[in-house]
Amino acid sequence: MTQKTTDLCDNHPDKVRIAEPIGFKDFGGAKLFNGKIETVKCFEDNSFVRKALEQNGEGKVLVVDGGGSMRCALLGDMLGELGAKNKWNGIIVYGCIRDSAAMATLQLGVKALNTNPLKSNKRNEGQQNIPVHFAGIDFDPGDFVYADEDGIITTATPLSPL
Repeated sequence: MTQKTTDLCDNHPDKVRIAEPIGFKDFGGAKLFNGKIETVKCFEDNSFVRKALEQNGEGKVLVVDGGGSMRCALLGDMLGELGAKNKWNGIIVYGCIRDSAAMATLQLGVKALNTNPLKSNKRNEGQQNIPVHFAGIDFDPGDFVYADEDGIITTATPLSPL
């Protein structure tokens, strides 16, 4: 069972890192999601996002550091469907997505800064499973992330309800 971020902050204030509220919006069908962090760092090229989502994502959340770019989308309905098919719990994009209406029908948590109808480049540029930093906190591969309508938090170990 997933706990709300507010409850986790109340119950574990010394263990959580809270992402700054820089404007993340919910786009997926699941508003409450969590999992072990896997990361992709890329800029206006979603080749590595696809590579990550092709893998088994059971119990995981993909955190994409797209540099906050608003010039194109790093995730669309086809990659969203791939993520849902491969059992990812969610995707957090520090950047844009597209196909938001289709994304809302998927049983997948999706947070991003905004939408942009333009697809990204495909130059096969990026990095996987490296620490990334945005919204004032580090997202380290292997740590855990919890997300819902109230925000995004991370912790080094899984949190249990009190």
